[in-house]
Amino acid sequence: MTSLFHNSYNCHVSSSPHQARYVSVCRGPQKITKYIMQKKDNKNSMFEMCPVRNVIARFGNKWGFLVLLDINEHGTIRFNELHRVIPDISTRVLSSTLRTLEADDLIVRKVYPEIPPRVEYSLSPMGKELVPIVQELTEWASKNLPTIMKHRQQFEE
Repeated sequence: MTSLFHNSYNCHVSSSPHQARYVSVCRGPQKITKYIMQKKDNKNSMFEMCPVRNVIARFGNKWGFLVLLDINEHGTIRFNELHRVIPDISTRVLSSTLRTLEADDLIVRKVYPEIPPRVEYSLSPMGKELVPIVQELTEWASKNLPTIMKHRQQFEE
């Protein structure tokens, strides 16, 4: 039996010799075990079964955090306003990022039946719950960036 542990996130993914894969997620006294039959050659099976990797990969990309924080700062914002706030992002990438955040119920997209159409974005309740965590991570990164950069430079020498 092979195993992959993410102990700090309480995620354990395991594969039996019979190719039955299961994921156990422990949270406090609760334990949820879900059995999933997968072919051995399915490369995405570990990713799909691990809740930490699956969820964070959707909003933890290069632009997701920034878009969430900017929508939080403005409350409700239109696409072009958001694009002006984040000038380095292309409209295509911003659109894709917004669709991903909406699909995961982190933001709400409201379309007004006007000509031209008016679309506004705001945080969903789950997005509002996520913001303090993202802000804390951002503060940690800002605080530790000089040390991290110094170690990266020493590592590359």
